[in-house]
Amino acid sequence: MKTETLLKSTPKITLPKTDLVGVKKSKTVTKESSKLPQPTGWRILVLPFKINEKTKGGIIMGQDTIEKQQVASQCGNVLAMGPDCYHDKDRFKDGPWCKVGDWVMFARYAGSRIKIEGGEVRLLNDDEVLATIKNPEDILHEY
Repeated sequence: MKTETLLKSTPKITLPKTDLVGVKKSKTVTKESSKLPQPTGWRILVLPFKINEKTKGGIIMGQDTIEKQQVASQCGNVLAMGPDCYHDKDRFKDGPWCKVGDWVMFARYAGSRIKIEGGEVRLLNDDEVLATIKNPEDILHEY
């Protein structure tokens, strides 16, 4: 299974590149996770989906193109949730919209972008999650 590395230093946090049906959603979380911001209140920490550097046709994309698509990415993997996420029974009558490990969609400019070593994460409010998805590669990522 292809994985992407979140942080450059070792030991590393690795997440599955895709969340295909039947593929275990495991992740190796080590002491590097303590460097990530811990969401408070109703916020969700999301790692935006990183696109492949090579297209299906075999063309290798330039770094600028990859970075622009990364900023415009509307999919991400839920890394952590604040203690108050989805606790408002009036707003979330059917329960939580997502959980840690889910791939979610959010608005292009939603949340706060936080630069970390090796990329960026986003802090979203619990009501900014638009949908859950099985595989972020099924979504066309354009800028």
